[in-house]
Amino acid sequence: MKRMTELIFTVGFALVAAVLLCACSDKLDIQQVYEFDLATLPVQTTIVEGGEAEIRCQLVRSGRYEETEYFIRYFQPTGKGELRLEDGTVLQPNDLYPLPGETFRLYYKSLCTDQQTIDIYIVDSFNQTVTKSFSFNNETEEGVENPEQPAP
Repeated sequence: MKRMTELIFTVGFALVAAVLLCACSDKLDIQQVYEFDLATLPVQTTIVEGGEAEIRCQLVRSGRYEETEYFIRYFQPTGKGELRLEDGTVLQPNDLYPLPGETFRLYYKSLCTDQQTIDIYIVDSFNQTVTKSFSFNNETEEGVENPEQPAP
């Protein structure tokens, strides 16, 4: 009986060891892709022609993979204006630029008297994209909306 117990114990131990050895892999799985978002402080909604709006941005990452790179591009579906980085780089619509850091400022300058909208895209090196849109209504120098624009 003692031999039978030893045999069952030995066979059981061998099975457990075989299962554990087969389940192990020598490949190290490193997560590289993490979700992210773009947080901004509140942005003004009215602007005069020639006026400038500051957009303060913070990249919010759910995890870190140090080799991930982030890029910025923008598109302006309505109105006419100019978007630049805090270092003075003027962005061209739909061109990709390296993001200057996790915290940065953008400056939008109005070049018309129409309502204006800009869409900002942040893209990572794994082709994930986050989009933020900003709309600006025109305001005259005296603070009254442009009379050429129809009321909403």
